[in-house]
Amino acid sequence: MSTRLNYKHLHYFWVTAQEASLTRAAERLHLTPQTICSQIQTLEERMGIKLLRREGRGLSLTDKGKIVFDYADQIFSLGEELTEVISHHNTRQPRRFSVGITDFLPKLIAYRLIQPALLLADSYKLHCQEDRLENLITGLAAHKLDLILSDQPLAADTPVKAFSHLLGECGTSFFAAPSLKLRSTDFPRCLDGAPMLLATPHSAMRGRLISWFERLDIHPQVIGEFDDSALMKVFGQAGTGILYAPSVIEKEVSRQYQLEVVGRTEEVQEHFYVISLERRLKHPAVTAIHNTARQALFPASPAPNAV
Repeated sequence: MSTRLNYKHLHYFWVTAQEASLTRAAERLHLTPQTICSQIQTLEERMGIKLLRREGRGLSLTDKGKIVFDYADQIFSLGEELTEVISHHNTRQPRRFSVGITDFLPKLIAYRLIQPALLLADSYKLHCQEDRLENLITGLAAHKLDLILSDQPLAADTPVKAFSHLLGECGTSFFAAPSLKLRSTDFPRCLDGAPMLLATPHSAMRGRLISWFERLDIHPQVIGEFDDSALMKVFGQAGTGILYAPSVIEKEVSRQYQLEVVGRTEEVQEHFYVISLERRLKHPAVTAIHNTARQALFPASPAPNAV
């Protein structure tokens, strides 16, 4: 295997793998399919491995091709990011700031965390992507996201080398539409047998709630499960069932969705993290988010550690 890597050949391979077709890659690169095929074959010979194979009418990656593609994706994504940064400095256009948000992290929390970053002197154009944590990690590893806001830390077996920085934690408040006529003076016993809206099982918060119910011998009737916290609040507003949210946004949730506070507890804590590729946070916008969380949103939380 040659120790020298021709990045033009690598780029041709990267585009072809994305398109899964020599013809479509040729159209995108404004070259002939024969030229691209020859260049990829040269790359394979230099590396001593097969990168692509025929599959039906298209092309697919070999196992080693997948490894090379992942590295190529990082290389050329960084190149696009560099071009964007240089363009920003030359034209003074807002720099792109990409944030991944886990699907059940409350939107009000996300807004309050991100908003100060948009007020920095070095202006940013915000791009938000909502998804499950495992899917967002892929974007972070490929430098397509600057950070992830999450309601849970990275799992210990996550293959990506990234760091979870605790932003803060708070208690949990329970809400219901006035039509449910729950007696808050009987909290938390009033939850027993009551209609309840919960997150789907992949949410870290759901497990803590279920454990709390079991300790208190409370058995709510779960009538709805949601991947999205905002959708759960809409159903709660309609009187479908009781819902929950972080106590730090209790007033906003009550006002925005016309809900009554049934009760609150500090025994069930919601946790919030910023996940980044940096052990020490240096990106100005990420630092602004971190400082806002520590100083304004969760001032009483324990000191954070990067894990």
